[in-house]
Amino acid sequence: MRPGWSAGGVRAQAMARRRYGAAAARALAASPSLDVAIQVLAGGPYGHDVRAGQTLAEAQHAVAATLLWHLRVLAAWVPRDGVVLLRSVAAGFELANLEAWLRARRQPEPADPVPAFRLGALGTTLGRRIHDQRPPDAVRATLVSSGWGDPGAETDYAIGLHLRLEWARRCAPELPEHWVPGAVAVLVAREHYGAGRAPAGAARRTATLLLGRSALEAPTLEAFRAALPRLAAWALADAGDVGSLWRAESTWRRRVEADSVRELRRGPLDRTALVAACAVLAVDAWRVRAALAAAARGGAVEAFDDVA
Repeated sequence: MRPGWSAGGVRAQAMARRRYGAAAARALAASPSLDVAIQVLAGGPYGHDVRAGQTLAEAQHAVAATLLWHLRVLAAWVPRDGVVLLRSVAAGFELANLEAWLRARRQPEPADPVPAFRLGALGTTLGRRIHDQRPPDAVRATLVSSGWGDPGAETDYAIGLHLRLEWARRCAPELPEHWVPGAVAVLVAREHYGAGRAPAGAARRTATLLLGRSALEAPTLEAFRAALPRLAAWALADAGDVGSLWRAESTWRRRVEADSVRELRRGPLDRTALVAACAVLAVDAWRVRAALAAAARGGAVEAFDDVA
């Protein structure tokens, strides 16, 4: 008999308690070198994939791979609808695999392959169909037939933005009501006002669905913030201008982590606890990846503090 929500909730709480934590991540960021940081990290909760001798990119990939492994472990402890929820959350890893595959296929010269994230039972047919030796220009047709919708163009950027927004839209019903609008507000602000690439086509339609037409038509960042619905505007509270947009991502992660820690303390042990545990583990992995980058710069803890 498969364990029910009670067993899955207990397991989720236990895994969340074993996260690296903010204080430990800051100490890791202060390491005098990347090698020292990796040696320390390999002896803790990220030791499943982190190994001595890895480069910064390899170690950061290993941290993300350990997060995915945690999600796969949780999938064995929750009922069927919990697995469906985890598959939706883990779709971000499948999108990362797709983007890496597209970059590699478009390069004129062969490059060292980026290790693919192994999703196991959390994978979908999209990943298998995309990687089935298809040329990059066939990806658009594959997405349409898969149900992910038409990205409107065959460029890597159009495909990536469309899929991330569609992923957000699909996850929205499973998450606290302010998480997805906040995340999409940060993404659109960064792309439109930071990079000068306003969402178009399917990506614009999905963003409009989540943020409203007025926000997507705003000519400036200030007007964009003013037009955002309440559930999205909070994420840009610390981003007063384009130059401070980087703060918005940290604001979003801090709120998500605080919400999740509070939920795990409160219970009950159900799908809400599972979502909270996944979020806590994801934010922890992001923070550790930032700490590794700081360690690679000789212990740039001030830069780590600015971001994390």
